[in-house]
Amino acid sequence: MSLDRAVVRYERYDGTMSPPVSRLTLERGDAVGVLLYDPVRDQVVLVEQFRYPAYAAGEPGWLIEIVAGTVQAGLDPLEVARAEVREEAGYEVEELEPLASCFLSPGGSSERVHIYLGRIAVDERRWPGGGLAGEGEETRLCLLGRQEALQRVREGAIADAKTIIALLTAFGWRPAAPSTRPS
Repeated sequence: MSLDRAVVRYERYDGTMSPPVSRLTLERGDAVGVLLYDPVRDQVVLVEQFRYPAYAAGEPGWLIEIVAGTVQAGLDPLEVARAEVREEAGYEVEELEPLASCFLSPGGSSERVHIYLGRIAVDERRWPGGGLAGEGEETRLCLLGRQEALQRVREGAIADAKTIIALLTAFGWRPAAPSTRPS
């Protein structure tokens, strides 16, 4: 990971070149995320873990997220995704269905996350999960019905962007009905 400064010019919409502008980029590389879903029980398996930047911003530090991890240079994102599922949640998942690839904060970071759907059976967990203690990880499973997970997005209780994208892409979303209270 590095913080790079660049001075760039770009072609404007009218065809002229911009003046030089300075930009900072946090180079993080790519990441993967996996939404674990049990279609028989209609449940998602998410993980809850402490995120210092959220805490430092005055929010609760414990966030509910999809399983995720960074992809080191030269590694296969699908293999990294499978390893993260084993490490954080304790499941084995062979087939991963691509849901989306997106930049989470392109105004300041190069991080692009590849998001997948992994179908599992909740009761077929093979390992304890919990993250890698050697990396300071501690995760706890959070099993939610599909509709409950979407409701938590609506309420703001799930605030992690990759998780919101995964849930909305996999299951669709309709906003809550407008209020019918008299004016």
